[in-house]
Amino acid sequence: MKTTIDIPEPLYKKVKIRAVERGQTLKQIVLTSLERELKAPQAIEEAPSSYWANRKLLPEYEAALKAGAFSGGTDSTQIISEERDAR
Repeated sequence: MKTTIDIPEPLYKKVKIRAVERGQTLKQIVLTSLERELKAPQAIEEAPSSYWANRKLLPEYEAALKAGAFSGGTDSTQIISEERDAR
């Protein structure tokens, strides 16, 4: 099957040089690259999770957090509201 694709000039030059260095045609390089891409694991599709989503809390800190040691009895929205009212 034949198809037409637009390859940016800098990429075309690089792939053409690679083909000459390997003694291959541009078609062979493109087909090999497509086959390699299709065989690759699909890990790219998954969005990388952030550091903060994967972090582990120290057991002592996590226990204290669950016990409410850091809440101060006031939630952040109440603190913000009080601060705005004070202005």
